[in-house]
Amino acid sequence: MALGEAELNASWSWQALSIATALACGLLIGIERGFTLRRENEGTRVAGVRTFTLLGLVAGIAGLMGASAQALASGALVAAEAAVIAIGYAHRPGLVSRPDATTPVASLVTVGLGFIAGFGQPGLAIAGATLVTLLLALKQETHHLIDRLDEADVKALARFAVIAGAVLPFLPSGHYGPLGAWNPQKLWLVVVIITGFSFLGYAANRIFGERHGTIATALIGGAYSSTAVTQVLAQRLGSEQRAGAEAAGIALASAVMYLRIPILIGVLATRVLPQILVLVIPATVVAWIAGLWLYRLAPKADAPTPPGNPIALLQALGFVVFVAVAAIAAAWARGRFGENGIAVLLLIVGSMDVDVAIVTLASLAPEAISPLLAAMAISGTAIANMAVKIAITLVYARRRGLSAGLALTASVVVLALMIGLAATRL
Repeated sequence: MALGEAELNASWSWQALSIATALACGLLIGIERGFTLRRENEGTRVAGVRTFTLLGLVAGIAGLMGASAQALASGALVAAEAAVIAIGYAHRPGLVSRPDATTPVASLVTVGLGFIAGFGQPGLAIAGATLVTLLLALKQETHHLIDRLDEADVKALARFAVIAGAVLPFLPSGHYGPLGAWNPQKLWLVVVIITGFSFLGYAANRIFGERHGTIATALIGGAYSSTAVTQVLAQRLGSEQRAGAEAAGIALASAVMYLRIPILIGVLATRVLPQILVLVIPATVVAWIAGLWLYRLAPKADAPTPPGNPIALLQALGFVVFVAVAAIAAAWARGRFGENGIAVLLLIVGSMDVDVAIVTLASLAPEAISPLLAAMAISGTAIANMAVKIAITLVYARRRGLSAGLALTASVVVLALMIGLAATRL
């Protein structure tokens, strides 16, 4: 009996939370709509704060009834709300300008979110209400952004949407190809990342200006994949008529990578953190000094980038071929050497992605490799990865990439010296 009462109380509490969330969704959207429409003539507004709140509440009740197997009554309530909204906006008194569809559509969205909350998904409903409120509140900023776009920008967005949304979800995720080293979905994800960073940099340059936009792209992208950022910026540096801040962006993306290494080690393989800090900190300092120096030397002009085609698909596909070859090499090393060749495996894997090498290290038993040797191996992967980025920079940017290549080389030399000193203690 006590268990039944507890279940009943829990059910009542959840229902109360669902209805309260539905009401909150209407209130949140209603506050924004009421503030936006506050200057309209008295009596011309169909829905304000109170009406939106009631719309959310009634929809929540309908959702609760639907969850209780009362589908007919639930559907009748929702249909009645939709009818009230349609009739109200079809006969607005005192209307002298063209009707705005935003508020009636927001009313329907409120009904939908309230229903979701009452049906038992209050978290999803309140998250949707906050996003809707943000979208409504950013009207001027959104219109300003749209005004700055042209036909080439929209076509670039459409191309990236096809690459990311129309291809990636339908590729299989599994082990294919030689040694089962290829995962089609992950390989295409590389294309999405590279073209995504390319499009992000293009958008940032168009919005913030070429110099600041390039650096923002480098810092943000470097936190995820400095190799992909290097490929994008090097390709742009080699193809443009004049050099901008791309060289500084390449150097700063790798500087971010140096910071990311000890952070990931601290989270995934804490026992190696003291040793990795000793090895990596000097190279990190040199990388940031070199990147900031190149940034100071970059052209000061901050005009937006002219429209063009930022989706470098052919270059991205070539990069995927390189990743696929590296994946085969890593699979071969794993099968050939086993646990005895951990350092070699980390070096091969890390040549393309240092993060993967760190994850591989974290999956090993503590006795598989000593902390100092592990730190040296991870540092070696950073050198291998930097060598790849230096090669990418020089291949794509040619002579224009010399300054970025020298900046990357400076940190590599320092890191190699630290590894050499550590080797004397083995």
